[in-house]
Amino acid sequence: MREFVISRKDSSPLKISARDLSKRPGSTETLEEVVPAPIDFGNALIGAEEGDDIDLNVRLESVSDGILVTGTAFVTMNGECSLCLDPVEFDITADVQELFVFEKAPSGGPEDEVDEQYAVENDEIDLEPALRDAVILQLPFQPVCRDSCQGLCSECGIRLEEDPEHHHEVLDPRWNSLSALLDADDK
Repeated sequence: MREFVISRKDSSPLKISARDLSKRPGSTETLEEVVPAPIDFGNALIGAEEGDDIDLNVRLESVSDGILVTGTAFVTMNGECSLCLDPVEFDITADVQELFVFEKAPSGGPEDEVDEQYAVENDEIDLEPALRDAVILQLPFQPVCRDSCQGLCSECGIRLEEDPEHHHEVLDPRWNSLSALLDADDK
């Protein structure tokens, strides 16, 4: 088994040449390389910065319908806690298993199935959409710096850990007219 090399003929480092595997069922190649993260590789609160390292370890196997890509991607994600806005950093190892078909299903089938297929185009595989799907699905929707994080006060923004007894007496503004009557009664 020989080492697989990423094609750099266009600007995307996640497009790889599949010329040696195309239409040769049973052929396999391995790819072990560190590639830069694409732009917007994450969600609103957490993600990898553009150019951060993604450590790929994948196996590409030619099958009758296309090329089966299996393996892992390791990436460090950075962002902020959804409760206290402190920096958050953690590593994700995402399992990837996707079939890149030689020919997409005809558009007469269910539209969702056609859109979800990855394809070998011009003897190349673009790993970015498959990696994006595998990694982003593992990201927390609301990342926290630690399980016990209490966050910030919604009224004044003070860190609740620093003052556990902190609270505000919030009155419903609809009762203001009645409280004015009570104040007049006291006088």
